Amino acid sequence: MSAVYYLWVAGKCQPGKEDLIPIENPATGEIFAKCHAASEEDVDNAVQIAHSAYKSGIWSRASRHKRAEVLENCAGCLEEALPELIDFEVKQTGRVVREMKAQVPSLVRWFQYYASLLRVEERSVLPTTGKLHNFTERLPLGVVVQITSFNHPLLIAVKKLAPALAAGNSVITKPSELTPLTTLLLGRILQRAGIPDGVFTVLPGFGSKTGRFLVSHPLVRKVDVTGSTDAGKAIGALVGGNLCRYTAELGGKAPLLLFHDADIDVAVNGVAFGSYIASGQTCVASTRILVDNRILDQVLQKLKTKVESITAQIGSPTNIDSVMGPLISEKQMIKVQELVDDAVENGAAIPLAGGKRLVGRSSLDGSNLSKGYFFEPTVLVPGRKDLTTASIWRREAFGPVIVVLGFDTEEQAVYLANDTDFGLGAGIWTKDLSRAFRISEMIEAGIVWVNTHHRNDPSSPWGGAKSASGVGSENGVDAYHDYTSTKSTIINFARPEESLDMDDWFGKSAKNVRYG
Repeated sequence: MSAVYYLWVAGKCQPGKEDLIPIENPATGEIFAKCHAASEEDVDNAVQIAHSAYKSGIWSRASRHKRAEVLENCAGCLEEALPELIDFEVKQTGRVVREMKAQVPSLVRWFQYYASLLRVEERSVLPTTGKLHNFTERLPLGVVVQITSFNHPLLIAVKKLAPALAAGNSVITKPSELTPLTTLLLGRILQRAGIPDGVFTVLPGFGSKTGRFLVSHPLVRKVDVTGSTDAGKAIGALVGGNLCRYTAELGGKAPLLLFHDADIDVAVNGVAFGSYIASGQTCVASTRILVDNRILDQVLQKLKTKVESITAQIGSPTNIDSVMGPLISEKQMIKVQELVDDAVENGAAIPLAGGKRLVGRSSLDGSNLSKGYFFEPTVLVPGRKDLTTASIWRREAFGPVIVVLGFDTEEQAVYLANDTDFGLGAGIWTKDLSRAFRISEMIEAGIVWVNTHHRNDPSSPWGGAKSASGVGSENGVDAYHDYTSTKSTIINFARPEESLDMDDWFGKSAKNVRYG
């Protein structure tokens, strides 16, 4: 019998009024759990509870040192729960266990970072004219909603939660309906750490219902979403009706520029990591590989060998030796296959490696890959038609598929890199420091890596440079500030006679009366 999971509201598990959501293991096709979904009534009840918690001041007016202490506790409690969280993350996402053992433990840093930021936060005293003392402080917004995606359920949730909680807000998270379980587990973990009941709520459900009810609620003061560009636009339109804050981390079609002076072996490893980690289901996946024509043949040969090696090491995600898992769902697998087939059938691309679903028994461990949604790591090279006109060049596949295109000059490389509506991530591989600086300045992306990829830290901003990749950014001081409003307090410290002289606007002899 499948386990059943509930909403997390007011510090306890509560049933939802919508139909149960089946949770599938994408590696086996098995429905291993079911999850309650929040109705419009559930949403309103949860928002009212969160708003009451905010107004009570139990968290919103707690001292910064108190909030910092609890966030440190969150880091500790999260660390204690790592084995359980990793197991669930592997099962619901299909991500391989070796990857989750590296990613999930790193999340404690976000709580630690924002705890530290609270302890060193300073208030500005502004240079106001006259005998006035003008200082500012940052206050929480109130009830904030966070909508997370399926590819990094815990990572994305924690990246949003830590700054929002640090600022003193009441947070409602709606995880993807495909992967809600680890976010629900966070409820009791953070409660154990000291987050008051009602301050953190988890409402699973579908975007068209639960998500729409949440982002449209008049008491919600900020919405923070990670998802597709289309979803971000639709949510933004609803958010605008309430004139509340909006942050959206959306799609990507990241270029990776490989120059002739790069160490080819190191760069090919970098391409493989940047392209195939999480089965390519990351917004910053390097999906457009641009290679100097002087080394193109060598790169393609080594990349083909690397991809074949990856394919041979695909097995059960629970196998520590398996290096790449399945796509999240059959729907996603079909989408990826259609994009590949479209490029090949139209003559825009030729598969150098991969290009289809994996079936049969794994050569690594004998597991039946046909039961899951495994897709070969794929490399496409130009066909008889212009590859840059194909959908696979323009659209985010969100799968383990890359296209490789040669260039002759730096200018051509930069043009091809920027030939997209997206602008989230980009990579450059070169030993020439001058070139690295020169090219990075010309790349239209919010994050540029040089001789590495996917590197991130809680202190480092993460956001897009073009609208298709979203608005605002995550991480760092900016994310904390985006969860606050600024309050300015102005105190007059003049003596009474000075105040009468300067402030008696309606007096009979108002010679020195100020304005402003």
